[in-house]
Amino acid sequence: MSGIPAGLRGEFPLLARKAYLNSCSYGALSRSVKSAVEGYLETRLTDGARWDLWVGELENVRGRLAALLGCASEDVSVSTSVSESLNSLASALPRDGGRDTIVVTDFDFPTTAHIWLAQSACGRRIVRVDADDSGIALPLERFDALIDERTLLVSIPLVCYRNGVRLDPAPIIQMAHARGARVVLDAYQAVGTMPIDVHALGVDFLVGGCLKYLIGTAGVGFMYVRASRALPWRPTAGGWFAQQDIGAMDHRHLRQAATARRFEAGTPNVCGLHAARAGLEQILGVGLGAISAQISTLTAGIAARASERALQLVTPELPSQHGAMMAIRAHDAPALVEHLAARDVIVSERDGNLRVSPHFYNDESDLDRLFEALDAHPGLLPRV
Repeated sequence: MSGIPAGLRGEFPLLARKAYLNSCSYGALSRSVKSAVEGYLETRLTDGARWDLWVGELENVRGRLAALLGCASEDVSVSTSVSESLNSLASALPRDGGRDTIVVTDFDFPTTAHIWLAQSACGRRIVRVDADDSGIALPLERFDALIDERTLLVSIPLVCYRNGVRLDPAPIIQMAHARGARVVLDAYQAVGTMPIDVHALGVDFLVGGCLKYLIGTAGVGFMYVRASRALPWRPTAGGWFAQQDIGAMDHRHLRQAATARRFEAGTPNVCGLHAARAGLEQILGVGLGAISAQISTLTAGIAARASERALQLVTPELPSQHGAMMAIRAHDAPALVEHLAARDVIVSERDGNLRVSPHFYNDESDLDRLFEALDAHPGLLPRV
């Protein structure tokens, strides 16, 4: 594996038994992440409560997320999920100024779609950018037709969870800003697979979580807030960890943090923070450049093997147009997922597509096992 440390696969015991190609659902567990969780549990056994250590772990995670995104730590809020982050943001949306529209897309994950749709109960107008006839493109002209002087927020995914299509956010962000709107970028299916520079993107908000390609665990999400101190928005959904001084325990006054921390809530997932910190350390240690290169090699290999068999690849083959997931059309995707699992090949499905999502810990041997298993079920795979 070019650029990937030798012996790294040994850090992931699951790979000794299975061809695990399902990181778009949940990253494989490494020994160091497991040890971090065990260290937390040992502290519970020996010390009981150690809030000094646990709040420190929260700040460790915040700092590593900032390093990953290329921003200041104070512009990162840490939550238990993207849902929590976005609901806090939704509670802060201004209700004056003549802007009442939120633009969503056909490629949204249900979390973002549902949270913004719920804003219609608050008088928001929700409009959707539909995919074109191919089902794998969101034409820029459709954004152009919907983003106007009434637009408050534009919500887009960097990589679609169903088909692996990667958007080019730059022209959408530029268009939104030119018309006075802000942009939320859902990077859950991208962060940890490619370098992301939030300042270069110019995005206003970016959300993600640690259970997929950041190889941590469930229960830790995050949100980047551009120039958080200057942003006038104040959430009404919050908690004691959103205050200026977490230790003040002042129930008589609301003194929200001036930084992105004001978008946090209550007690964090302390166990999950330990896992997230260890996972982030591994990702940053390997390096996003090396990780991206390894994933590009593997996704190109998936596309080539699918083409050799005349399988219907849903995801565009051009590297700039897809993320770390390649989707293959199937006649009965749920059944095919079960058949592959019986052969210790782990993938998932959405919308009738087989989702194959390699990460930096995968290699060609995993692709060999995948396509050997697919060859055993030709009747479940339509041909071009």
